[in-house]
Amino acid sequence: MSRFAVPFLVILSISAFVASYNVVGMILSTARHRVSIRSKGSFDKSTFSSRLRRGGRPLLTGKPLPQTSGTGSDGVGSDVGSDGGSAVVKRPEGPSSGVKKKRYFHTAMTCNDSPYTKWQSRIMYFYYQKYRNEPESEMGGFTRVLHSGKPDNLMDEIPTVVVDPLPPGMDKGYVVLNRPWAFVQWIQKAQIEEEYVWMAEPDHIILKPIPNLATDMLPAAFPFFYIVPKNQERFLRRWYPAEKGPITNIDPIGNSPVIIKKKDLLKIAPLWHNVSLQFKSDPEIDKEFGWVLEMYGYATASAMLGYTHILRKDWMIQPPWDKTTGDAYMIHFTYGCDFDLNGNHLPGKVGPWHFDKRDYQTAIPRNITYPPPGSAPSVFELIRRLNDATWSLDWVAGAT
Repeated sequence: MSRFAVPFLVILSISAFVASYNVVGMILSTARHRVSIRSKGSFDKSTFSSRLRRGGRPLLTGKPLPQTSGTGSDGVGSDVGSDGGSAVVKRPEGPSSGVKKKRYFHTAMTCNDSPYTKWQSRIMYFYYQKYRNEPESEMGGFTRVLHSGKPDNLMDEIPTVVVDPLPPGMDKGYVVLNRPWAFVQWIQKAQIEEEYVWMAEPDHIILKPIPNLATDMLPAAFPFFYIVPKNQERFLRRWYPAEKGPITNIDPIGNSPVIIKKKDLLKIAPLWHNVSLQFKSDPEIDKEFGWVLEMYGYATASAMLGYTHILRKDWMIQPPWDKTTGDAYMIHFTYGCDFDLNGNHLPGKVGPWHFDKRDYQTAIPRNITYPPPGSAPSVFELIRRLNDATWSLDWVAGAT
C-alpha cells in the first residue's frame, strides 16, 4: 500500500459517513412531516406561519406554493396545492355578518302637470337627492308618476313615467281620484329593482335620510288624526262587514306616506281604485268624507285584503299643528300657517304673518319672510327649507 493510500481511505470513509447521515436525516424529517398531518386532513398548528398574505390569508411554512397564471373567483391569483385543491382560505363574500343588509325602497310620487304641482315636485326631488346617498338612507330609485297623459318640461330633471288620467268627468272635480288610478297603471308595468315602494307626494320635504320603516311582513304608514274609521263605521261596514272583524282593523291612514312591498301594492291598488270610485259615487259618503275620501279608500281596501300597517307617528310632522320637528323624517306642508306679530298661532284666521302653499298656484314661493319670533319652530324650519330649495334650483320664467 503506497503512502497515499491510507489518507485516501480515511477521506473516503468520512465522506461515506456524512452522506449516510444526510440520507437518514432526510428520511426522519419526511417521517416527522407526515406525522404532523392529521388523519382528517387538518394541519398541526406548527405547520402554519404567522405571516399573512393577500388580505389575511395564512401561508404554510416551508416550500412556497406554486402560483397559477389565472385569476381566482375572488379576483386575485389563486394559490393551488400540488393536489390541485385550494390551499388558501378565501375571503368571505359580501358584507360581514355584523353589517345590516340594506332594504332599499323605490320612491313613487304621483302628480299632474300644473305649475302648482311642479314647484312642489321639484322641491321634493331636491331634498330626495340631498339625502339619498347618506349612510343611514335606504332610499333607492325615484319615479314621478305623471297622470296628465302627456310629457311635460320636467321629464329631463326628474325621472318620470307618464300614465293616463281618469276619463273626463269621472273624478267629478276631485282630482285626487287620479292617484289610485295612476298607481294601478304604474305598478303593473314598473321596472324597478327595489322590493319596496314608498308612495310619496309633492308636498313632502325630506329632513334627513329615510330608512325602510316597513318590515318583511308589514307595510309602514303614518297615522292621521283626522282618519277615524270608528267614527265612520256606518259607512265603512258596507265594504268591511262585521264578520271580517272590528272596524279598528281599518288603519287610520291614507296611501301616503306608505312603504309597502311591490307585490302587495299590486294587490291593493286595483281595489283601492274601485273602492274610491264607489265612495265618490255615493252622495252621502262623498259629503261625509270630503277631501280625505281617497285616503279612506286606501285604508278600507287594504283592510279588506287583510293588511295591517305599522303606524309610525315619527315619520313626519304637519306644521303648524306639530310645533317642533322632533325626530321626524319629513315635513308635510298641507296646512296654512297664520301667526300674529307675537308668534301666536291663529287657527282659522289669516294672520299678519301668513303662509299657505295654495297661494302659489302659478308663482314660485321664493324668499319667503320668516315668521315672527315665538312662532312654532316647525314653521321656521318649513320656510327655511323652502327658501333653500328655491334658491338652489334654476327657475325658468314661464316654465315652472
